[in-house]
Amino acid sequence: MFGNILVHLPTELPVRATVNGSISFALSTGAHLDVVAIGYERIIILLAALSGVAVTPVFEIEQARALEKAEAALRVFDLRARSAGISYASRALSAVPAEARRIICASARVHDMTIVTQPQSGYESYDNVIPKEILLRAGKPVLYLPSVIRGAFLARRIGICWDGSRLAARALHDAMPLLREADALTIIATTAAHKVPAESSAEHLGQYLARSGLPAKIVSLSASQSVHRALLSLVADESLDLLVMGGYGHSRLQERLLGGISGGLLRANVIPVLMSH
Repeated sequence: MFGNILVHLPTELPVRATVNGSISFALSTGAHLDVVAIGYERIIILLAALSGVAVTPVFEIEQARALEKAEAALRVFDLRARSAGISYASRALSAVPAEARRIICASARVHDMTIVTQPQSGYESYDNVIPKEILLRAGKPVLYLPSVIRGAFLARRIGICWDGSRLAARALHDAMPLLREADALTIIATTAAHKVPAESSAEHLGQYLARSGLPAKIVSLSASQSVHRALLSLVADESLDLLVMGGYGHSRLQERLLGGISGGLLRANVIPVLMSH
């Protein structure tokens, strides 16, 4: 059950998708949201000192600038959340990037899941780095929301990316609260059958889910297309609302999708993705 959700609110990327998606998630599940917006302090104190500028005023100005960015993002969230009537708490912080990473990852460990914005091309921002750090360091699932999401968060038709690995199994387990409420499940075989242990094949996964009262169809990615294009095509063909997959495995799909998290498929994806590491 996803009862307590951490939301990392971007301060340097467009914020609407994360605001609307997280509030919609809370409305549909009854979850409580803890929302954190962190403004990043970027002035290098040593350079200020070397240039003859008084360090303390420069540091204070940069802190104030970073905090204002965080507060501005939270104002957008607060307005929408109060109108929706959800349970939430919020806080605005300023921190250097390394400290921001420590704060958000530590907080993620005491929540059921973290909601983040998918990395976006065209932006040189630490907001593109934080989601990867949470995935690798928190030990909890991460829900990536694409910037193109406009309406309510939906998880009625879910695609489960499956290669028989430990990471895929972990993601499957973490996604169970959503899988149980879905209308349709599709197992996406992302690796050639002969490369997957027979005991953890897509067919065996289908049998496992069926015994749990969760029938699922099985499809395979087309070998005639790039992995990127094949997955996006399948998402459209199956009208999927959500993808579930393990983070940082070794299949071709995961190398493209996750190995390039700072510049890969996540930047072009059009539906939410739940990942676990």
